[in-house]
Amino acid sequence: MLLSSIRSSAVSAGIGRRAASGIALKYAKAAYSAALAKSPQVLTKVQAELNTVSKSISETPELKSFVSNPTLSVNDRNSGLPTLYAKVEGTGAKKEPVSDITKNLFALLADNGRLGELEGVIEGFNELVAKYKGELTVTVTSASPLPKDVLSRLETTLKQSQTGQQAKSLKLANKVNPSVLGGLVVDFGDKTIDLSVSSRISKLNNLLQRARLCLTLPPGADHPRRIRLKGVYGRS
Repeated sequence: MLLSSIRSSAVSAGIGRRAASGIALKYAKAAYSAALAKSPQVLTKVQAELNTVSKSISETPELKSFVSNPTLSVNDRNSGLPTLYAKVEGTGAKKEPVSDITKNLFALLADNGRLGELEGVIEGFNELVAKYKGELTVTVTSASPLPKDVLSRLETTLKQSQTGQQAKSLKLANKVNPSVLGGLVVDFGDKTIDLSVSSRISKLNNLLQRARLCLTLPPGADHPRRIRLKGVYGRS
C-alpha cells in the first residue's frame, strides 16, 4: 500500500517542497560555487570537511552548544572556530590543513551570527554536490527502523520514478523519528512525500476545527465550503 502510494506520488506534480532556510541555502551556494570554481578535487575536500564538522557537532555536546548559542559575541564565536578546525584537521600523520573555503565560510557565519544555520548550510551544500554528480539521496523517515526487504523494495520503486531515472545513482537512507507515529516521510532532495500517520492526524484535526466553525456560525452566515472527511485515511 505504501509502496504504491509512493510510486504514484513520486510521479505526480503535487510533491511538496520542504521549507528550507533561504539563508542557509545562500551560504551553501556561495561555498559550493567557490569550491567548484577551483576544481572538483577542492569541492570534494570541502564537502568532506563540512561533513566531518557536522559529525563532530552531533557527537560533541560542547560544540553543539557553541554553534547553537545565539547569545555569544562575535569575538567569542571567532575564538571558538579553531576548535572546529581541529576536528577537521585530525591528528597525527593524517593531519591536513583546513581549506580556505571552509575557513572563510565559518568565519562569515560567525561574523554574521549565523552559526545556528550551519546544519542547513551543510545539508544544502551536500545536495548541490549530489546534483552536480548526478546522485539522488533519498531519506526515508519512519517511526522505527525499516526491515532490509522493505528498504530494498522502496529503492526499486524510487528508481522507477521519473526523478530516480534521471539520477546517475540513488542512495537510500532510513532515518528514525518516533514523532511520525507510523507510515513514511520520503525526502527526494528538496522534495517531500508525506505519508505519515502524524500528517493524517494533523489534516483530520484541521477538518474537525473547520467543522466546529460551521456548527458555531449563526444562521444566515456564510459557511465554509462543505467539508469532506472522505479520503482522510487514504480511502477513495
